[in-house]
Amino acid sequence: MNDAKHRLIAALDLPDRKAALDAVAQLSGHVGYFKIGLELFTREGPRLVEEIRGQGEKIFLDLKLHDIPNTVGGAVRSACRLGVDMLSLHASGGTAMLEAACREAEASDAPPLLLAVTALTSLSEEDARMLGIALPIEQWVQRLVESAYRSGIRGIVASKKEIPILRREFGHEVQLVIPGIRPAGAVRQDQSRTGTPGEAIRAGADYIVVGRPILQAPEPLKAADSIVEEIRAALI
Repeated sequence: MNDAKHRLIAALDLPDRKAALDAVAQLSGHVGYFKIGLELFTREGPRLVEEIRGQGEKIFLDLKLHDIPNTVGGAVRSACRLGVDMLSLHASGGTAMLEAACREAEASDAPPLLLAVTALTSLSEEDARMLGIALPIEQWVQRLVESAYRSGIRGIVASKKEIPILRREFGHEVQLVIPGIRPAGAVRQDQSRTGTPGEAIRAGADYIVVGRPILQAPEPLKAADSIVEEIRAALI
């Protein structure tokens, strides 16, 4: 975890296989993981995961699973067969769902790091209130993480804003993956609760997820390397 590059997850938020493989070829060796999310997985399916894994790359399969325990358990079992390194599911799915996911992961030959997604980084306080959540988002996230931790989950997806409270509560017993990261000066786009790479790492992030600021940059490789340098400086 002292390797700055290892902490950067490049999100392949791209429309198809060709675009994804082109990005992997360009960024290979300069980032730690590639994240495959709903858009790309829905279009290309498991074959693309296997293809990128076959090139020796590490995969974060970001499907944010949320269903009844039996269904989520089966999905985790299938993801384990693909050999992914990280797999996300919603913390709000409840204890039984999270425990089913943990059982399936632990039964595999190479368990992925299960990541419990708390509050999406696009969610605002107003959004939370409309959903009937009376607590401030930071406190709601803490409740979700407590539930996930009791269920056996040791990976958490949260925003940069929640890092301090989670580190105080759980120390380094959980690994924190922080999306919504934007280099200084970048446009926030559809993210409400963001932070820069350096801010997130200094606050205690284990990994940061960056997509469009790399992929849509005039020189994606240069953008990725710049973020790695910012991570490295924050680790000193």
